[in-house]
Amino acid sequence: MLPLITALLGAVAGAVTARRKKGSGFDMAQWAAVWAIIGGLLGLFASILLTRT
Repeated sequence: MLPLITALLGAVAGAVTARRKKGSGFDMAQWAAVWAIIGGLLGLFASILLTRT
């Protein structure tokens, strides 16, 4: 569940960042996708760490 939440938060943060830089809709989609992948990976590693401790 944690990776999904962090991926969603990453997507929102990426879209907001692209909008702040005055990007087009495609820019916002790309930034959201990249940040969602990064957020999902960070959430996955955090989830693994939490289950191992």
